[in-house]
Amino acid sequence: MQTVEEIQMLSFTIILHAGNARSSSMEAITLAKNYKFDESRKKIAEAEEEFTVAHQQQTKLLQEEANGEVNLISVILVHAQDHLMTAITVKDLASEMIDMYEKMQMIEEAKK
Repeated sequence: MQTVEEIQMLSFTIILHAGNARSSSMEAITLAKNYKFDESRKKIAEAEEEFTVAHQQQTKLLQEEANGEVNLISVILVHAQDHLMTAITVKDLASEMIDMYEKMQMIEEAKK
């Protein structure tokens, strides 16, 4: 079982990396809007790297629970999970928007 301080640090680590991933995803949308698709996809890749770190922290808790250990569920941990899920949704939507902007560019070029 982790201490309160360990749960808090783990939670803040998830929040930090989920926030970084969300920011990279939002930057990817802006880049795609300006038809900078290579840079946009690099931002999505950055987001994925941040998610990897966040998921590693989340997995620690899941493994402990699967092994029968009981951890404290704090508001900050719930908040961290919220951040992570929201960031994942933003990244998924950003990927779809990149595809959409690519199609828009192709349509615009075809009209010329």
